[in-house]
Order: sequence, then structure tokens, then C-alpha cells
Amino acid sequence: MAKVKVVEQVLKANDQIAAQNRALLDDRNTLAVNVMASPGAGKTSLLMRTIEALRGRVRVGAIEGDTASQVDADRVATTGVPVIQINTGGGCRLDANMMRPALEQLPLEEIDLLLIENVGNLVCPAGLALGEHVGVVVASVPEGDDKPYKYPAIFVAVDAVVINKTDLLPYLDFDVAAFRQLVAGLNPKARIFQVSCKTGEGIDEWAGWLAEMCTRP
Repeated sequence: MAKVKVVEQVLKANDQIAAQNRALLDDRNTLAVNVMASPGAGKTSLLMRTIEALRGRVRVGAIEGDTASQVDADRVATTGVPVIQINTGGGCRLDANMMRPALEQLPLEEIDLLLIENVGNLVCPAGLALGEHVGVVVASVPEGDDKPYKYPAIFVAVDAVVINKTDLLPYLDFDVAAFRQLVAGLNPKARIFQVSCKTGEGIDEWAGWLAEMCTRP
């Protein structure tokens, strides 16, 4: 029971800091989107495509979370948007406490949309609040269509699901209809987008949804 109590205390403390982060973002009128996925699903590529699609329409910033290095942050920085790297030192997800100093370093008053790339993992980030307004999970075609069945918690927790690397559908056994049915069964309110960061397919619809979210009160 003691272990359970400690976990509850940790989660409660995280939620309190997440609420402070959310208040800071709200004060700056910045919409924060927590992007989660397994390693290699294409989170960084999706961020870069999104930034380009929204250029001139929405002011974008980014936070890159990883266990080590700043390779992804360096890639995103080439787009010209403000970006901060958070290294977790081996931890499998970002948390609200890690987010706080990153938010304080960003010019939030100049950012309408903050894209947060969480650490590559489909288990640890599920349900752990950062202060974000929107949660997104990216699932790529090479991973297979059974991810919602294997990792239901993260699909239940998000507002949108992005099927990435759709250019590979003709070559791989990925049943889009079955995947959509699994997601709908777990989370019927989640929006589902099909995109290819390689060809640009579906990016405009996805980016347009984010732009619309930025304008909502």
C-alpha cells in the first residue's frame, strides 16, 4: 500500500505543476499540443511538416523531449521556430516539472501553437499531464494496425490520432479500416488523420485542424 501511496503523491504533485503550466500557457494565449508516439513513428518529421504548413498563418514553437542528445531540436531549429530541448537522462517520458523551465525559456507571447514532442514511448506518457491543451498519438503504417489493441491507454487519453507514413500502405499489411475501428471503440471522440510526411498527403487537413484549435476560446 505504501508504494501505491507514493505513486499517488507523485501524480498529484505532477498534476499541480501541470495546472500551473496550463495557467501560464493560457495567460500567453498559447495552445500546447502533446505529441506522443513510439520511436521511429515520425514525430519530428510531422512537426517539421506542420510548421511549414502553418507558416504565415500560426506562430509555432516547439519543445523536443528525448532521453539524450539534441538531434531532433537541431532539425526543428532549421525551420526558424523557437525550440527548446529537454533531455530526460534516460527517463521514458516528459513530466510537468521538466516542462516548467522550458516554458519559461520560450517567448510564449510570440507563440500561438506550441508543439511538444514527447519521448518515444507508447506506455509511460499516457495520462501524465504536462499542462497541454491537446493530446495526440502518432502511429505509423510500418508499426502495424494493432497498436490501439496493444496500447489502449494512450489512445483513450488523446484528442487526435495521426496515421503516418501512408505512402507505404501499398507495400505493407496495414488495415486502415480495422485500425480506425479499434480507435473508435476506445475513443469515439478522437479525430483521426492520415498523413504522409514524405509526400505531404493529409498534412493540410491536419495542420488546418490545429490552426482552428488555436482560434477557439
